[in-house]
Amino acid sequence: MNKILKYILPAAALLLSAGMTSCVNDLHVNPIDPSMQTTVDAENLFNKCYANFGLAGNGGPDGDSDVDGIDGGTSGLYRQMWNSNELTTDEAYCGWGDEGVPTYCYNTYDASHPMLRGYYYRLCVGIAYCNQYLKDFAGHDATMTAEVRFLRAFQYFLLMDAYRNIPFATAVSSEKPLQASAADVQKFIEDECKAILGETTEESATVLADAAPHRKGDARWGRIDKAAAWMLLSRLYLNSEAHTGVAQWEKAAEYAEKVIASGYKLNTVASSKEVTLKDPTSGAESTETWEFSPYQMLFMGDNAKTSAADEAIFPILSDGMRTASWGVSLFLIASTHDGDMHDLRYDEFYSDETKRSVNGVSGQAWGGNRARPELIKAFFKNVDDCPTETASYDMPFAAEDDRALFNTIGRELNNTSSNFKKGYAVAKFNNFTTDGSATADVTHPDMHVMLMRKAEAYLNAAEAYLHLGKEQQAREYVNTLRDRANAVRLDYVTLDDVLAEWSREFYFEGLRRPQLIRFGKFGGKTGYNWQWKGGEYAGRDFDAYRNVFAIPTSDLIANKNLKQNDGYK
Repeated sequence: MNKILKYILPAAALLLSAGMTSCVNDLHVNPIDPSMQTTVDAENLFNKCYANFGLAGNGGPDGDSDVDGIDGGTSGLYRQMWNSNELTTDEAYCGWGDEGVPTYCYNTYDASHPMLRGYYYRLCVGIAYCNQYLKDFAGHDATMTAEVRFLRAFQYFLLMDAYRNIPFATAVSSEKPLQASAADVQKFIEDECKAILGETTEESATVLADAAPHRKGDARWGRIDKAAAWMLLSRLYLNSEAHTGVAQWEKAAEYAEKVIASGYKLNTVASSKEVTLKDPTSGAESTETWEFSPYQMLFMGDNAKTSAADEAIFPILSDGMRTASWGVSLFLIASTHDGDMHDLRYDEFYSDETKRSVNGVSGQAWGGNRARPELIKAFFKNVDDCPTETASYDMPFAAEDDRALFNTIGRELNNTSSNFKKGYAVAKFNNFTTDGSATADVTHPDMHVMLMRKAEAYLNAAEAYLHLGKEQQAREYVNTLRDRANAVRLDYVTLDDVLAEWSREFYFEGLRRPQLIRFGKFGGKTGYNWQWKGGEYAGRDFDAYRNVFAIPTSDLIANKNLKQNDGYK
């Protein structure tokens, strides 16, 4: 891991600016001579532990990255996680020629894959920040220490989920870390979460804050609490069979139920705005009340201020002026739009063309990530029933599901070339606000990305209950989400129904690959294909060893304690 530790070294680590009280403030980390004495401030290092999820480095969106060898725009943790978990699946396809994108889309990645190397190192450096904090400041504040322990455990979960047998260290050391098995890492995450939840007899236990939703402006907005640890444990147990071969469905349901019973709320309240429409030809004006569905509100520029925030258990904080990044909310918004799209109906009626906006950010419509046909089939089993030449604001009516936010105008269903029009566009994410007010910056959005939101607990529980033979409970939770989306309730649910519901509720949110692996639909002889799976247009099976990514060759060279995962050379 010699390439990643630009700023954290065993002897002399960080010099961060002083005086910050929020994890969304700017961070300034300056590399200095290791022989010089350094000053590390607890509050700033705490902020850095959170910032690793959203910011590439400390020099703004165009500045240096904390991970050497990858530019700041692509090296962020969220963007790398998203690429690895979406482009490899039946949901997202990207026509960009960036090194690593095609091999993701065709499931031909190997140990030299640049983005998988970047994701691996980003998680390693995030864990290193947490280890440094716990070494220097474990006694500074009990709640802050509990949060850093959670952030470390969560990043270990992501590292283990992706690479399975991973370098593991819980202390700052000059020694190379040893390799730990998935079972060992799972036990560590389990013990850490239970300790910071106060469920153990650990001496001098540091405990997370009680579970409660917050909104922008609240002192605890953006900081995790007990609900995040419950959710992580539920994820851990839900994936236990895929990770270790040992199923733990009862525990997955138990901790999902804790999240469901918490004060966090599914957003079920729609937002409306009265707008004046002006016909550009006749000049005639009319007034219309435009309603944003509860689901759409989760992915808009003011989702930290509305009832949508009550669903956010772990948001990556976004402020266009203070946390500008090319790799989180802007990546989701810009990469899924081109200049021909307009996400708001009334936007078409502006007489002043300069006021029109594609997605609520200025000039950011990159035309990259689009839907694979299989995602459209989740909403229209007969894809011919999906209307062509239809804007995203009309598609929910056709699908009878508020979550079907697709644009088909001038587009084709199939991903037959790199052209962005070859594939239906996803208009799920935008930087518009529900009341029409301006956001902080015209280029960088205020939309907060929810790494964890309460809806996940309902599907975690539903999936676990089906494995336990409890169909009625599973159906109740699936229909809770379908009710929110104004979709027809299901009379009976199977595991295939739950897998489809995962896609309908969480498409393009960076969760798909682990879902397909859990359901036996990813690597190996699965009998389930999607367009370009395995590099063939019609789709084909690929080897099961690709359920786990390769340890980067560069780290195998740097750390002789590591052994490559099976199947990779």
